[in-house]
Amino acid sequence: MKLGFFLKEALRSMRRNPIPSFAAMASVLVTLLVLGVFIPVVQATTGAANEVRDKVALEVYLKPDVTDAQIQRVRDRLVNETEHVESVRFVSKEEAYKRESKRNPEAYELLGSNPLPDSFRITPDDPDNIQAIRNALAPMTPSGERTVVDPAIDEVKNRKEETDKILTATHVVKLAMGVLCGLLIVASALLVSNTIRLSLFSRRREVEVMKLVGATDSFIRWPFVLEGVILGCLGGVLAILLLAVGKIAFVDPLAEDFALISAPETMSLPLLALLLMLAAIVVSALGSGLSLRRFLKV
Repeated sequence: MKLGFFLKEALRSMRRNPIPSFAAMASVLVTLLVLGVFIPVVQATTGAANEVRDKVALEVYLKPDVTDAQIQRVRDRLVNETEHVESVRFVSKEEAYKRESKRNPEAYELLGSNPLPDSFRITPDDPDNIQAIRNALAPMTPSGERTVVDPAIDEVKNRKEETDKILTATHVVKLAMGVLCGLLIVASALLVSNTIRLSLFSRRREVEVMKLVGATDSFIRWPFVLEGVILGCLGGVLAILLLAVGKIAFVDPLAEDFALISAPETMSLPLLALLLMLAAIVVSALGSGLSLRRFLKV
């Protein structure tokens, strides 16, 4: 009985105040459209940053006259005795020559012989730990020079300048996406709350009368909360429909021709729709409840 009464009052209020109700629904619609586009962009950008971070590696170059036994000894040290190592890959001098000669065939044709050494390519468990791995394999001496932990190792390189650029860039991207996402959520909540507050302001006399005749705060609040939820649901449904149309009409056809669009893994449309609907309901309900607090103090 009560729920039916509150729902009836909410619908009646929407019919009596169509312009504020439409403004609240439009605010939810625009907010969810922005979120619906922004969330996949954040996922794609973060995924691309993680892919770049995964390319960070350490190169352990071996001496030219290294034997098979020495290679196995170095491998065992890297795999079993070195911390923060996720994977170790052996790159023979023949494989390295074949790869580099494809990149610059003219230069390697002039060399005649293979000048490249055998090496190990180490992938860290976390890109931030790459310097720790290098320090473990090539520690600093008191004089400030680097030495190696095994006589078969010639040099340990981590391409510090390139690595620092990659790590700095990915940190900046993730931080920027996180800040923008937080600002967007706060702005969305304030936008919905302020719009619903305008709707409530036009009915402040009605609220005052209900308070004066003895209505409780919860009795007054529930129709407005339900009204906000209904408007949020309407805005959410329209936003999801528009996003679905945009995906089918624009994104999917472009994904067939542009790898940049098809490559990033983002959440599926049904999951995104569910998330947006929940956001619409929660933000609208909270916006309605919080906006009404000032009008209950009469």
